Amino acid sequence: MNKKRHFAIFTTASLPWMTGTAVNPLFRAAYLAKDGERLVSLVIPWLSLKDQKLVYPNNITFSRPTEQEAYVRRWLDERIGFKSDFSILFYPAKFSLDKRSILAAGDISEVVPDENADVAILEEPEHLTWFHHGKRWKIKFRLVVGIIHTNYLEYVRRERNGRMQAFLLKYLNNWVVGIYCHKVIRLSAATQDYPKSIVCNVHGVNPKFLETGKKKLEQQRNGVQAFTKGAYYIGKMVWSKGYKELLKLLQDHQKELTGLEVDLYGNGEDSDQVQEAAKRLELAVRVHPGCDHADLQFHDYKVFLNPSTMDVLCTTTAEALAMGKIVVCANHPSNEFFKQFPNCRTYDNADGFVKVTQQALAEEPAQLTDAQRHELSWEAATERFLRVAELDQAFTRKPSKSNSKRFMSTSLGLWSSVEDASAYVHHVASGFETTRKIFGAIPKSLQPDEEQCKELGLAIPAGHACLATEVSKSICVNCSIFPAT
Repeated sequence: MNKKRHFAIFTTASLPWMTGTAVNPLFRAAYLAKDGERLVSLVIPWLSLKDQKLVYPNNITFSRPTEQEAYVRRWLDERIGFKSDFSILFYPAKFSLDKRSILAAGDISEVVPDENADVAILEEPEHLTWFHHGKRWKIKFRLVVGIIHTNYLEYVRRERNGRMQAFLLKYLNNWVVGIYCHKVIRLSAATQDYPKSIVCNVHGVNPKFLETGKKKLEQQRNGVQAFTKGAYYIGKMVWSKGYKELLKLLQDHQKELTGLEVDLYGNGEDSDQVQEAAKRLELAVRVHPGCDHADLQFHDYKVFLNPSTMDVLCTTTAEALAMGKIVVCANHPSNEFFKQFPNCRTYDNADGFVKVTQQALAEEPAQLTDAQRHELSWEAATERFLRVAELDQAFTRKPSKSNSKRFMSTSLGLWSSVEDASAYVHHVASGFETTRKIFGAIPKSLQPDEEQCKELGLAIPAGHACLATEVSKSICVNCSIFPAT
């Protein structure tokens, strides 16, 4: 038996969509596989052409999964400086317009063969399991680790009837994460709290940003002016990503910040409104299309302004610190990890924002030490992940597990735990189209459609759903609730 552990990383997005759950799990896969001690698979969503056109930028589309895999690997290889050695698997998914999110279609745990089902890493476990109907993650995999990326409650609170929605979502998230994950890692305390969860930043930065920081350090040591530009911000151009807070701060304190010039970079649904708001300011606030933060045009900026409190752990803040810049950000749980770096300047209120911004523009950034740069790296992030997931210890044997073809190995009368019963309730509820719609699932996503089955080479599912009405008599081979008898 192979002594290497199998890691399957499931995530909710993929390149070319430049979002956190597309980029960070990709780097995680590369660095977990880097030393050759583990077998790693990255499991990403496959969208049909009509959904790709809605999600992927610059009219990028793929006719086959192999084309998208080649794109993803090329993007990664250009950034990490070593040959990545992990597999990429695809699960069928659909794009939800109202949620602006990708949701799975069918039982995505089936993508990983039973013989390789060892460690599952669920990037956004609540998102991946809200509508999960199939094999129970804790039975199929020996260890399931959920990594909480997003503060869904905060997003929902901003919608109509937001407080009630957030209240219900909190309990739904606790429910599905509890029944499907053995361990839960929260990137920061800005996320929803989960029982027995651990707060730890298990993300690093693209090595390109650390290389830029080293070049800037060399310039500083040689007496060359390393930073010739002022302040900027980059992020998806929607109000909730910090633009509303930043523009309000600039508007309310234009006199104190006279002479300040700020460049904003991003694409998004609110781009036109952001541009209009920027034009009304007396300050020079310029709005530009979004582009890669590693682009050469960003290297010479000295100050990164990020007042957002919606992020759980802002990737662009980490990238700016890695490049040697000063970061001005809110004193908020999402920024707790960054406070250890001398170039992170936090503020508590609007007056504090003005003060630290003025100081940042007048000073030169502190020079990062090797230890501080390492703390921002993916090597350090991988070490932290293995430690908090308790996977850094030598693996001596594989614990036994139940036959994963069974959703439950015993009848209802023999269940001994509330969790098993709770998981069964979720399984049954998620098998009804009406219930799924009530909770926000995409219609007809209980199984992948015929088009996606053909694109992914999957067997076309039989047109049936489990409609058990008497739990004690329920036998459904295809849904794997009980074994056939």
